[in-house]
Amino acid sequence: MRTAQLASAAVSAALWAVAAWAQDSASFRALCAEKAAAAEAAGATAVEGLGGWLFLPAELRHLGAGRFWGEDAAAVSRATDPASADPLPAIVDFQQQLAKAGVELIFVPVPPKAVIYPEGVSDAPPAGRADEFHREFYEQLRQAGVCVLDLTDDFLAAKAAGPALYCKQDTHWSGQACIVAARKLAGEIFSRPWATDLPRRDWAPETRDVEITGDLWSSLNRPDLPREKLPLRFVRDAAGAPPADDRASPLVFLGDSHNLIFHAGADMQAAGAGLADQLALELGTAVDVLGVRGSGATPSRINFYRRIKADPAYLSGKKLVIWCLSAREFTESTGWKKVPVLP
Repeated sequence: MRTAQLASAAVSAALWAVAAWAQDSASFRALCAEKAAAAEAAGATAVEGLGGWLFLPAELRHLGAGRFWGEDAAAVSRATDPASADPLPAIVDFQQQLAKAGVELIFVPVPPKAVIYPEGVSDAPPAGRADEFHREFYEQLRQAGVCVLDLTDDFLAAKAAGPALYCKQDTHWSGQACIVAARKLAGEIFSRPWATDLPRRDWAPETRDVEITGDLWSSLNRPDLPREKLPLRFVRDAAGAPPADDRASPLVFLGDSHNLIFHAGADMQAAGAGLADQLALELGTAVDVLGVRGSGATPSRINFYRRIKADPAYLSGKKLVIWCLSAREFTESTGWKKVPVLP
């Protein structure tokens, strides 16, 4: 009897803890929605948080939107056509088309900055993950056959161990996040039997601090505010050159500007230190980068289709598409249309 009572008490305590966490998470999401609405009403393009953190209003709005697929999609999405509001059918369709072409897909949504650093939004952040709708959605994708790489737990684990995983003054993740993501992706890729046949070459890393001009910093129009410095791990060959985008690579790196930050140079802050470069270092092979400065939802897949249409042999030898884009795209993009893979 005593054992049963203790077990019952333990279950009750566990249920209470889950309920309390869910309440904290819901309150945090409501706060995100409130801050996003206030910023948008004021015409602000950045939300000033705590501890120097700056946030994109659209990302905070996304976190406050709640469930964003199925029958709930049209009510929370900013898609121009309600018929393309739901991201689930488009992602599943893309995976199925690739599979028919003999190509695998790994879907890599970039966790919102506020999920990893909720203390930048609230002085009473939730104790657990504040993205239960993301996790529910990723499980729906997995049940439909999509390989989803959810980096959230990896980022939370790495958060206390090293440099920040997001830029304080920019919408993108940091160079450190690119390293963590590359190592996770490399582990996934090396689990494939064809990975042993990847072409190999050597690159060397060199880490140095770089001052960036973050897009959120720029939007504040406060030149007196010091710009942040980030440690970036640059990847170079023996001649000092970074990995070049390799259209012949069996690995296609598709998505939004998270594929280009620290990789493409110019407005992308640096060259040779982005996720594609870190992945080349971890794998020993360069990738074919097809990122867009804009939405990674539909436009990136349209560019992919155009490349295939222009070069019918393009998919020959391709093994894997890594589709990496910001999680806020689930509600903040102009829509999730189905796009053909083959002409």
